Amino acid sequence: MPAIAGTDVARMKDQLFFEGPDLSRRLSKFWLLLLLAGVIATAGVVADSTATVIGAMIVAPLMVPILGSVVAVVLADRDNLIRSGALVVTGAASVVAIGWLIGLAVDTPIVAATNAQVASRVSPRLIDLIAALATGAVGSVALARDDISDTLPGVAIAISLVPPLAVVGLTLESGAPDQALGALLLFATNVSAILATGLLVMGIYRVHRQSAVHAATPNKELRRSRAVVAIVAGLVVIAIPLAFTSAHVASSTSRESTVSDVATRWATDAGWDVASVATQPDGIVVRVTGPTPTPDTDTLDSELTNAGLDDVTVHVELIPSTAVELTPGD
Repeated sequence: MPAIAGTDVARMKDQLFFEGPDLSRRLSKFWLLLLLAGVIATAGVVADSTATVIGAMIVAPLMVPILGSVVAVVLADRDNLIRSGALVVTGAASVVAIGWLIGLAVDTPIVAATNAQVASRVSPRLIDLIAALATGAVGSVALARDDISDTLPGVAIAISLVPPLAVVGLTLESGAPDQALGALLLFATNVSAILATGLLVMGIYRVHRQSAVHAATPNKELRRSRAVVAIVAGLVVIAIPLAFTSAHVASSTSRESTVSDVATRWATDAGWDVASVATQPDGIVVRVTGPTPTPDTDTLDSELTNAGLDDVTVHVELIPSTAVELTPGD
């Protein structure tokens, strides 16, 4: 792959770096779009509206300083690295604050048990990291090549930055710090993936060869290597809890499937139907409906034990139903 030209590096710097005579205009644009995106994302999560959340992803400019950090590392530009990193941190904190403040105005807690938007963002797994790495690579290539820059809106949708931060604020206000930590882990996963794949793509395009022209700082090679090591180490550290979450989700899914099979056989024998099987923090909830009298749950308990689920807490909700036949006109 050919090395990127100096004019392309200048274009990337103009797109990503917050510097120069128009600094105030660029900062005001960034903060205006980010704060509005935070409100949109939070409102979309509260309303459980996927379309609204996607709109916030497109509006949010948070990927600009993240990619700016990548280019600053490659060019060994210490000042722009600090500036871009500060914008990422303060921008993320601002969106969390927006989520928390809007949560104060909501009557009911916004948590995973009652909101699908929250539930989809509080248990990140290794597959999320893989998706983020691929998406970050696409975004970095689109940055390096202006002929495919029209893919950036898709990148903004595919990699979730602002919505997880809104979930952090909402779940913190709702008294669910464990869920807030999970959403924050998803955000950190996406940021780390963008940084890591961005460095890889910039290395493939040999952007670092332009560092002598576009940045002049002492010991730049040493500083670049330190930053690269820090980013890679961060990615490895983040992968550890993602692996544990993946294993936990896989185990929970397997147990839920087994409970569903056993409960369905038991309910069918009793003339009842399984309405739903769902994993909750305190165990697996099985809801069954049917005519009175209610079936004996001791049989179900024995069958669950025989299936090797004696260490699983299963809550059975029996919902009696009655049928009334109406003959209008008689």
